[in-house]
Amino acid sequence: MPVPVPRQRNVPVAETAPGGAPGGDLTLLVVEDDPTGTFGVPEVRDATGARVRIRTARNLTEAERLLTDDVHCVLVDLALPGRPRDGELGVLRHLLRLAPRHAVLALTDSGDSALAAEAVRIGAQDHLVREELDAPLLTRAVRYAVERKRADTAQMKLAESRLRAQENARLERGLLPTPLLEGSDLRFASRYRPGRSRALLGGDFYDTVRTPDGTVHAMIGDVCGHGPDEAALGVELRIAWRALTFAGLCGDELLSTLQRVLEHERESEEIFATLCTVDIAPDGRRAGLCLAGHPAPLIARHGRAARLLPYEDGGPALGLLPRARWPRRQVELGGAWSLLMYTDGLIEGRKGPGTRQRLGQEGMLAMINRQLTDGLEGEALLEAAVGEVRELNGGDLTDDVAVLLLSRAAQRGRRTG
Repeated sequence: MPVPVPRQRNVPVAETAPGGAPGGDLTLLVVEDDPTGTFGVPEVRDATGARVRIRTARNLTEAERLLTDDVHCVLVDLALPGRPRDGELGVLRHLLRLAPRHAVLALTDSGDSALAAEAVRIGAQDHLVREELDAPLLTRAVRYAVERKRADTAQMKLAESRLRAQENARLERGLLPTPLLEGSDLRFASRYRPGRSRALLGGDFYDTVRTPDGTVHAMIGDVCGHGPDEAALGVELRIAWRALTFAGLCGDELLSTLQRVLEHERESEEIFATLCTVDIAPDGRRAGLCLAGHPAPLIARHGRAARLLPYEDGGPALGLLPRARWPRRQVELGGAWSLLMYTDGLIEGRKGPGTRQRLGQEGMLAMINRQLTDGLEGEALLEAAVGEVRELNGGDLTDDVAVLLLSRAAQRGRRTG
């Protein structure tokens, strides 16, 4: 039997406006085969004067047509005929599929407590008993249901975001390079700081490998930009460099092939990448240097101030000129040395808080020499360098920073350990 139209009764404000519940007007869609017998008014008001506008539908087909974005909540009669193959709650299950973003209330008879509990278990925000329904109860239930749905949706999005972040972190950790230097007496250290927050990878990339002839090859590069697309392209270029290096390519031949990879993989012709490659002879005393629009490495020798390696004969960045050439320059390293390779994020920060002047290569050179004088080396040197650059900038750097350090100690007879 339909119950009378919900009547207003005086209730305290605290009952109708729970903390955090929406306080404005709401729209309720009632799905019942005889809605005019139960809901014969277009709206009801709570004690605060806020309205709940009522829209009615006689079946699920009509409800689907009326289920627009301005509907906040749906009240469905579980006794509504239809969809018996889905069991007693077939109507509710179908409605939950139709309205995944809406709050849903189940309307039951007084003797259907088990059915009402099952309705809440499968997705309804709450249930109402037909015989107990009145206007204050209805408005309060609708506001509670809408707020509970909002909280559930926010919690679900937060959980999905955390899961996505964990998956991205695992993926990015797997894409970070592992240096292959087995059999070499060179020491390796690196630091990486992406410009985008909560990321492990940026547009900068680096790698170091030792080929069977004993040559150690090192590379560092920078794809313009520092978003996820640039990070993906940087990983592709790094993997391509490693494969081409093991295939025996070096110098201009290697960089020309990498440029073709870049041209094929980039999303826009405006995307380019800078690159610095070094191939260190098996005896560790000489190296070949190629620069493709990239800052020259810094070399520090025992007892002497650090300086930049020659950079006058470098070629353009990859992706700028279709038939460019990258000459390979031979440089003398000596017996004991440290070679610092870096991306421009290390030198493009400010020279000090409150100034717009860039640190530049000269400022970086002075900073590294000071840290070397303090006895820093290896991981400690890189940590101090990146930390001081950030401090001079007055906060986080906007660009990605990658720093790679290869060192060779003085040889005294046969090296062990």
